[in-house]
Amino acid sequence: MPKYVILSNLTDEGRKTILDHPERIEEVNEEMEKKGASIVEQYFLLGKYDFMTVVEAPSKSVITKIVMEIASRGSIDTNTFPAMDVDELIGDLK
Repeated sequence: MPKYVILSNLTDEGRKTILDHPERIEEVNEEMEKKGASIVEQYFLLGKYDFMTVVEAPSKSVITKIVMEIASRGSIDTNTFPAMDVDELIGDLK
């Protein structure tokens, strides 16, 4: 299944929500899974981005819809990138 890397930043509203209800992170992850994505890994980051989430989704249209729905709430800004396994890349280059 295709993988995608989502780099995200909390808005001021999002930071307040996470401070008051840190379990909201898990709730959003559950929402993503109900909509067809599978969380592979997720990390909180220090630096330019707040979170890095690696997900699997059946198509670009599925992950696009999921990310747009979540970002439309105003709590988070996202950048989503399709990702390719390095072994797959090496195989494609041979």
